[in-house]
Amino acid sequence: MVEKISLNQKIEELDKKVEWFYSDEFKLDEAVDKYKEATKIAKEIEKDLDELKNEIEVLTEDFSK
Repeated sequence: MVEKISLNQKIEELDKKVEWFYSDEFKLDEAVDKYKEATKIAKEIEKDLDELKNEIEVLTEDFSK
């Protein structure tokens, strides 16, 4: 069974990935992979936010009738 990760969890994970770039653990040879991971998470967050926006717009239309 695949567990769905919440939007908040994705944002926390992205924060951790970004913080790594400013940490003492930063290694240039790992930076590309970490950047790709962060970009993937950011795209997932953007998709989730778009879905929430669409849902809110639908609800708003329903209530305005």
